[in-house]
Amino acid sequence: MAVMRERPYNGANFLVSFGSADGRAAAAGFAEVIFPVFHADATPEGDGAPAAPARGHLILRRGLTGALDLYAWWHKARRGKAPQRRTLKVELLSDDQRTVVMSWRFRNARPVSLHYSPLQAMQGGAVIETLELAFDTVEMA
Repeated sequence: MAVMRERPYNGANFLVSFGSADGRAAAAGFAEVIFPVFHADATPEGDGAPAAPARGHLILRRGLTGALDLYAWWHKARRGKAPQRRTLKVELLSDDQRTVVMSWRFRNARPVSLHYSPLQAMQGGAVIETLELAFDTVEMA
């Protein structure tokens, strides 16, 4: 699926979706995706051994809209209830936002931390909600 071209893609056009959720829905309107460093594991592929767990966390940021979906997911994890692990997909879009030019699929994603930007009466600005996710594997296409 990766679409090659001579000049680098703009990093502002992307979608984030969890499982079957619509990546274009308002609640999925993330403003920033911070990828972890992807480390190579020492186990060669194809020898029947399970893939080594990924190191580092995926970080997602969005403006706070009052949606409680991320909080509910994190809250279940915090209480020790097994949160639903999800497949999370990040899709980089072409400049016209019609074509997916690269995608990252994070398997068994689960919340590690949730935090919010400070509330500052003197400065204003959007409140930012940040979700940090652990995951087992990542695939690129």
